[in-house]
Amino acid sequence: MSIDAVKERQSALAERLKSLRLGRGWTQGQAGDASGVSVSTWSKIENGLMSPTYDVLLRLAHGLGVDVAELFVPAREHMGAGRRSVERAGEGEIHETPMYRHRLLCSQLSHKRMMPFRSTIKARDLAADEGWSRHEGEEFVYVLEGAVELHTEYYRSVVLEAGDSFYIDSRMRHRLVNAGPRDAEVLWLSMASSGAAAQAGPDPWTGSPGTAGQGEDRDE
Repeated sequence: MSIDAVKERQSALAERLKSLRLGRGWTQGQAGDASGVSVSTWSKIENGLMSPTYDVLLRLAHGLGVDVAELFVPAREHMGAGRRSVERAGEGEIHETPMYRHRLLCSQLSHKRMMPFRSTIKARDLAADEGWSRHEGEEFVYVLEGAVELHTEYYRSVVLEAGDSFYIDSRMRHRLVNAGPRDAEVLWLSMASSGAAAQAGPDPWTGSPGTAGQGEDRDE
């Protein structure tokens, strides 16, 4: 993705975030308190000066009471028990970070119990303490292209190639890095803990409220 495209995405997020905050009559400080991020971080995101990591997006969504996808586009009205969303190839909101490129899928529905993505894994040579996540909920990843290496707190790292998959309890520290010569593509499902919507509870993909200060500078 070009630098101009990334800036355009940041601008769209900034405008939407400001609209959601003002719609609640909140100051940036109040919004930051509700989301567990500093006023400085909120201000930088709202002014298009920072591309937030995915864990920070989830904090923002949780604080505002919306799905992550609603930080980019308004969701359709709740449709009761007969809900359906179709996403065509190449569609879906893009969120770019230094480590990943996430394409949010089926973002039109709000209050989903799982959040589906098609993600490009870009990160390779990480420091031993870099890029780790821990949170409530569970995750499923299916490798579509290339190879990735799964690092977890209690197990040896394992390399997975196209057609392989893993399912983890996200309360265990974990991270995913590229293990091949080119960018790897995966289908990534982030599922909330029982009884919660996908955006609720501690932040899926990194940093629970108890570790909120650790997640703002991560690259997920």
